[in-house]
Amino acid sequence: MTSSSETTKTHYICQTYVTTKAGRNGVEGLKIEKQLQYTSAAQAQERAEREARADGCAGADAYEVEEDLNSGEVGPPNFLARIGNVPEFDDF
Repeated sequence: MTSSSETTKTHYICQTYVTTKAGRNGVEGLKIEKQLQYTSAAQAQERAEREARADGCAGADAYEVEEDLNSGEVGPPNFLARIGNVPEFDDF
């Protein structure tokens, strides 16, 4: 979605996480499995809720970010839904 001033664009994203085991000691962590983009907040949120119920999915979130079309910079995420085991904001 592009604002009326045509200087920013909002991206709506659903991101899913799976549990992984790393190294010899088998420390568990999370990794991004999928990152999908949608045209509305409702679509991203609905997909996150559906993904979080899937087998093997540790968690999912839906968020929106604003992109400055002039500079290409992307602002911090605004979370719409956080379901299950997802990283803390600082780990994003």
